[in-house]
Amino acid sequence: VRTEQGKLHMFVAIDRTSKFAYVELHEKAPTAVSREFLLRLITAVPYKIHTVLTDNGIQFTTPGAGGSAVPLIKEAIANGEIFRAHAFEYTCAKNDIEHRTTKPKHPWTNGQVERMNRTIKDATVKRYYYENHDQLRQHLADFVAAYNFGRRLKTLKGLTPYEFICKQWTKEPERFRLDPTHQMPGLNT
Repeated sequence: VRTEQGKLHMFVAIDRTSKFAYVELHEKAPTAVSREFLLRLITAVPYKIHTVLTDNGIQFTTPGAGGSAVPLIKEAIANGEIFRAHAFEYTCAKNDIEHRTTKPKHPWTNGQVERMNRTIKDATVKRYYYENHDQLRQHLADFVAAYNFGRRLKTLKGLTPYEFICKQWTKEPERFRLDPTHQMPGLNT
């Protein structure tokens, strides 16, 4: 995302089943930011994340590694070995999340995120002018909240992502860390 104040990096996570979106903007995109993004994502969703699919960017994996090192990191942790690890992959290992990477030059494997990136840009920076990054961040947060809690999707048979998550919670509560009905935005009266 480019703005008058410079370039921002957009981190986007989409749940493949519920289509729930989580988005953050950052001035820089080092590995520490990707690790913190993952930690905030884990707390933002009410269910256990079991798999993360990312591109092969240096924010998510060691360049040239040929895939995720999470299994090796888990093994080293279990054996009490001293090791060096990528911050994002170490966070995946510590939280028992499988990390998969897309194949290079196969953008269709990351299609949901690419489509959401376009939707977000069309609804924000391509349509509005922002005085500063904070205005953009606020508008982005409002858009994502409206999407997650108000947009009815055909792929979910007319449910919003939030309603779909609540429906799954009634069917399979054991897959959840907490009750998603407690995460509804707004007044709780």
